Amino acid sequence: MKKAFIVFYIALTLPAIAQQKKEVNPTDQQMNVFISNLLSKMTLDEKIGQLNLLTGGEATTGSVVSTDVENKIKKGQVGGMFSFTTPQKIRKAQEIAVNESRLKIPIIFGQDVIHGYKTTFPIPLALSCTWDMPLIQKTARIAAVEATADGLNWTFSPMVDISRDPRWGRISEGSGEDTYLGSEIAKAMIKGYQGDDLSKYNTMMACVKHFALYGASEAGRDYNTTDMSLDRMYNEYLPPYKAALDAGAGSIMTSFNDINGVPATANKWLMTDLLRKEWGFKGFVVTDYTAVNELIDHGLGDLKAVSALSINAGVDMDMVGEGFLTTLKKSVQEGKVKVQRIDEACKLVLEAKYKLGLFDDPFRYCNEERAKTEILKPENLAFAREVAAESFVLLKNENNTLPLKKTGTIALIGPLANTGANMPGTWSVNSDLTNTASLLTGMKAVLGSQVKVVHSLGSNLLSDEAYQQRATMFGRDIPRDNRPEADLIREAIALAKTADVVVAALGESSEMSGEASSRTNLEIPELQQRLLQALLKTGKPVVLVLFTGRPLVLNWEQQNVPAILNVWFGGTETAKAITDVLFGDVNPSGKLTATFPQNVGQIPLYYAHKNTGRPLAEGKWFSKFRSNYLDVSNEPLYPFGYGLSYTSFAYSNLKLSKNSFRPGESITASIDIKNTGSNEGKEVVQLYIRDLVSSSTRPVKELKAFQKISLKPGESKTVSFKLTENDLKFYNTALKFVAGPGDFNLFIGGNSRDVLETKFALTK
Repeated sequence: MKKAFIVFYIALTLPAIAQQKKEVNPTDQQMNVFISNLLSKMTLDEKIGQLNLLTGGEATTGSVVSTDVENKIKKGQVGGMFSFTTPQKIRKAQEIAVNESRLKIPIIFGQDVIHGYKTTFPIPLALSCTWDMPLIQKTARIAAVEATADGLNWTFSPMVDISRDPRWGRISEGSGEDTYLGSEIAKAMIKGYQGDDLSKYNTMMACVKHFALYGASEAGRDYNTTDMSLDRMYNEYLPPYKAALDAGAGSIMTSFNDINGVPATANKWLMTDLLRKEWGFKGFVVTDYTAVNELIDHGLGDLKAVSALSINAGVDMDMVGEGFLTTLKKSVQEGKVKVQRIDEACKLVLEAKYKLGLFDDPFRYCNEERAKTEILKPENLAFAREVAAESFVLLKNENNTLPLKKTGTIALIGPLANTGANMPGTWSVNSDLTNTASLLTGMKAVLGSQVKVVHSLGSNLLSDEAYQQRATMFGRDIPRDNRPEADLIREAIALAKTADVVVAALGESSEMSGEASSRTNLEIPELQQRLLQALLKTGKPVVLVLFTGRPLVLNWEQQNVPAILNVWFGGTETAKAITDVLFGDVNPSGKLTATFPQNVGQIPLYYAHKNTGRPLAEGKWFSKFRSNYLDVSNEPLYPFGYGLSYTSFAYSNLKLSKNSFRPGESITASIDIKNTGSNEGKEVVQLYIRDLVSSSTRPVKELKAFQKISLKPGESKTVSFKLTENDLKFYNTALKFVAGPGDFNLFIGGNSRDVLETKFALTK
C-alpha cells in the first residue's frame, strides 16, 4: 500500500517538477553555473579585489584619486573603474585585466552620466519639470547610446532622492519634492538606460542613488544627518528607490548621511533587512565616493572596523577608499567577516558583469567607430534643444511681455549672458564646456539678422570674489570685471536705453547648486538685484531669464519684473532653446516640481504637508493660536505644479463615474480643458486626492495621476483618470500597505493650488 502511494505521488508530482524546470530561465542557469565555477577558482584576495572600485581621475567627481591602478589590475585587485573618458583608455585597462591578471576577469566601467553624456540634457530637476515620461526615458536612452559608444557600461544615475529643502544643493540632481512623480521618473530613467537587454552593446547598467533619505539632510547641509520616522520613510521618501528597483535597476549606491544614528553605508537594517529581505533586491550595492572611510569620522572605528561593518551590513563594493581591499582579509582571519559574505558580494558583482556581456566580449563597449558616429549626432542635439525648451517654467508674464517680436534691438545684460561653460549645469562632467554656446552667441546664431542683439556684463556674478571662485569651479569660470559696480551698471543702462527690450540673464552659476553647494541665502545675489532694479528704472520692458539649480526666493522680482522665465540649466543646447521660447517658436509648458518659498524661513515647504490640530483656514493670515507665522503667510510664492503658458486654459465639468466604489472596483474622474487663448499650447493636468478620515494622519493633497496634453486655440479635450483601491493605499503605523473605507476629496487642476474639487468614497 505504501509503495503504491509513493508511485501515485511521483506520478502526480513529476509533471509539476518538469513544469517548474521549464520555467527556469536558461540564461540564469548558464550564469549561475558560470559564476559558481569562477568563484571556485578564486582566492580570497581575488574575491576581495572584485569589491574594489577605483577612479581613473579624468573626470572630477570627488576629492581622492586612486594610485598604482595598473599594477592593481594585474593583481586582480580591481573590480570596477570610473572616470575614464575615452574608449582607448578603457580598452587599455580592460586589456590588462583580461590578458595579464590570473583569472582574466573583465572590469566594469562606470561614470557619472547624470543628465546626458556628451549631448547634455537639462539638469534632473529641470528635466522633471517637463512631466513627460517618454521624453525623459528618451534622454536616458540617448545618454546610454553615447556613453556606451565611449566604452562605458555603468552609470551612477538616476538620483531619486526626494528633497523638500532647496538649501540643499543636490536638489538640482533629483526630481523634486513629490513621491509619485519621482517614482514615475525613476522608472522612466531605468528603462532608458537599461533597455530590455543589458547585454546589448548600447545599454548600460543603472545605479540608483543615494540609498537612502539623502535629500532630507538636516539644515539642507550636504552629507549631514537624517532623522526620520518609519511612517515618513515608507510613505514619502522610500517609494522612488523601490520603483527604480522594481523597474530592474542593476545596482544601488549608498548615501553619505546617517539614518537615525546609523550611517547608511553601515546600516544593516537598510541594506539587508529592507533592501534584500523586504524588497528582494538581487543586484549589487556600491558605496558613494570614499563613504566607507568616512565612517571613521562618523565615529564608528578605524578603517578595518568600519570596512567590516560596511560589508556585514550588506555593501558589496567599496568606491575609491580601498578599505575592503586592504582590511577585509584580516577581518576574515579574525572571524569578524565571514567568507560567505565575501562570496555573496563577489557573486553579485560578477553577475552584473555577466549580464552586461563582459565575459562574452570584454571589449563590446570599446568600438571607436561608434564613438565617431553616435556621439553628438545632429538629431541628438536637436532633441536636446527640444527637451530644454520643454523644461523651462514661465513664472510671470505680465501684459503678455513674452513672446518677444523678432524685430528691433535686444539688450542682453547680466553675468550669465555670455558664459557657455555654465549652460550645461552642475554634474555635467562629460560635457565639452569650451564648445557650448553662451546665451549671447546662441541667440545671435538663431536670430541672425532679424534682431540686433547688444550685450553688457552689467555686474559680476557675486560681489565677494572668493565666493565667486567657489561658485565657478570645474571650468565654469565667469571672468570678473574689477571696475566699480556703479560703472558696470552705468554702462548697462546706457546700452539698455538703445534697445527695445532688455533680457536680464541673472541668477546662479551652475556650481552654485549641486554637490557640496548648499546655500542659506536663496535670493538672487544682491549686486545682480541692484542691476535688475536699475534696468527696470529705464522704463524698457524687462524679461528676467533666471538661471538656477534650485527654488529661489523671488518676492521682489515677482512684484516688480514684468516677465520671469526660469530656464534652470538646460544642457548643451540651452542658448538656442531659450531663444526659441523667448521669441515664441516654442510655447513654454514646464511645471514646477519643487515649491518656491516666500523666504528661507518657511523651509521645508511642500504641497503634500499634513494638517495640524489647529490649521489655518484657507486663504487666511494671521490668526492667533493657529499654525502660522507673524511675519509672512503660509503660502508659497509659486506652488508645486505651477507654470504659465503663452496661452490660457479653462478647467470645467469635473465628473466622477460614480460616487463610491469597493475594493476590486475602480472609479473614473473626468474633466474638460479648453484652450481659451490664441496660441497652441501644452498643459499638465494634475489629479490629487486627500484621505479625509484615516487610521493615521494623511497629507492635505497627494498627486496620484497626471496627463500632458496639447490643445490648439479654442480646442477642448476631456481628460479621464481611473483610480483603484491601490491608488488610495499608504503604509500605516504597522507598515502595512492599506486603504481604509471612508471619504476622499479629489482635486484636478493645472497646479496643486488652483484646482476643482469633488468627493468620493471607498466602501467595504
